[in-house]
Amino acid sequence: MVPTDVHWNISDTGWAKAAYSNLFGPWIQGACVFVHLSAAFNAAQILETAAKYPITTFCAPPTAYRMMIQEDVGKYDLTSIRHAVGAGEPTNPEVIAAWLKGTGQHMKEGYGQSETTLLIGMFKCLQYRPGSMGKAAPGVNVTVVADDRETVLPPGEEGNIGVALNPPGTVGLFKGYMNDPERTKKVFSSSYYLTGDRAYRDEDGYFYFVGRDDDVIKSSGYRIGPFEVESALLEHPAVVESAAVAAKDAIRGQVVKAFIVLSEAFKNRDHEELKKELQDHVKAVTAPYKYPRLIEFVDSLPKTVSGKIRRVELRNK
Repeated sequence: MVPTDVHWNISDTGWAKAAYSNLFGPWIQGACVFVHLSAAFNAAQILETAAKYPITTFCAPPTAYRMMIQEDVGKYDLTSIRHAVGAGEPTNPEVIAAWLKGTGQHMKEGYGQSETTLLIGMFKCLQYRPGSMGKAAPGVNVTVVADDRETVLPPGEEGNIGVALNPPGTVGLFKGYMNDPERTKKVFSSSYYLTGDRAYRDEDGYFYFVGRDDDVIKSSGYRIGPFEVESALLEHPAVVESAAVAAKDAIRGQVVKAFIVLSEAFKNRDHEELKKELQDHVKAVTAPYKYPRLIEFVDSLPKTVSGKIRRVELRNK
């Protein structure tokens, strides 16, 4: 961001990103902040507004991008946008590809928390790698830690995203949860702050998101990340949105259940036939053991005020 930018971040004030992206970032850089009041999210309206005004930098949660690519993005003149970012939850590769096709530019990802500010990002200086969150932010000592909460894992192995405490110095890392020492103790080991998210790194230091630790599905000895299942489902033209969660199973312990929002063109299809087609699709593009054994079609998915899918609500359901 530079002083000549017009920055638009779609974020409710209930999300820490509103402070980072609507106030502190533009303020530090002397950039212009664009604000648009709307009673509810409307993908077409967002695209029309971005085309009407000289927006140069744009940030939105992946949910918003998923809705926008359902529109004919190519018919909107978005050439003034030079940098687009997704934040708040991981972005499916299919969404990034559709955005690239419609706008001619890659949508970059950033990863952080209210507890940490930005930890990882696909920065301008990096070679773009589809599916990756990018590399550690400058001044941040972040790595992948084993379940013992202390051992750093080698490239390719999945573990906890951890921020090193020794030596100290990660700017923006919180000290603890107010009036909640038990919760604070749970996320801090002697050497790391554990974010509660799981990921792995490649040989070059690029991070790849797997899922929230609570969201990982443990089925017949396998650990299945919901994000991979959801991304596979999103490749099918019938699927607008999906959420994969663990469902209890007497034999396997847990199985994958997918809640799916259908596109208009598929809403009248035979549901049992469509379920089989979607299951076969996931088997083909991921691995046979990852397919959703249970599928429920829904009109919408429950979300937080910041647009993140509330998988805990779906699990309880």
